Amino acid sequence: MAGERVLGVDAGKAGWVGIALGDHAPIPYFATHIDDLVAAADHDGRIQVVGIDIPIGLPDDDVRQADVLARLEIGVRRSSVFMTPVRAALHADTHALAVEINRRVTGQGVSIQAFALKSRLLEVDAWVRQAARRVVEVHPEVSFARLAGRHLRSAKSTWAGAETRRRLLTAAGIDLTGDLGAAGAAARVDDILDAAAAAWTARRVARGQAQSLPDPPQTFSDGLPCAIWV
Repeated sequence: MAGERVLGVDAGKAGWVGIALGDHAPIPYFATHIDDLVAAADHDGRIQVVGIDIPIGLPDDDVRQADVLARLEIGVRRSSVFMTPVRAALHADTHALAVEINRRVTGQGVSIQAFALKSRLLEVDAWVRQAARRVVEVHPEVSFARLAGRHLRSAKSTWAGAETRRRLLTAAGIDLTGDLGAAGAAARVDDILDAAAAAWTARRVARGQAQSLPDPPQTFSDGLPCAIWV
């Protein structure tokens, strides 16, 4: 689609990192809050689709099919997909209480990694309702597996894993070069790679080429379509 402009977003320790794709080389962005990140990208040309690596659609009393299917998609890398806690668990004050709540209603606990992301999940949960554009959930490892046409064995935190993913992105026309400015200074290598993979999926969504896991998406009491797109 001529003139399409999409944004891939990943959550890093210091904030949100974005990679925009359009009729130009990839453009990086960095901001502390998701709304500021998207506003900065919009300043350079309105974003039609945002692909974000954070759960959208929080379950009430069960696991999300999106998480189950994403784990199947990536084989040996399946541990990189955490099972999204139920909404009540995310509002718990402590990890121990979140585990208790989630186990009571789903039979499963809550990983420390998932609980550590609670502020990011709730930030996106509030923002997505007024984003005024299409926002889809992605999982970069699912995107990379589709780009490769196979399961990837090396973690992106290793040299081999990072190089494999960078080559896959380059082959897809997403060439990440230079220091990438503020994003490159603030974000880790894997954050940049993940944001670029999210942008690849967002571009597929904009072009009507993407698939949702599951198809159709689930819907919980929050009314948000829940699926991981690839």
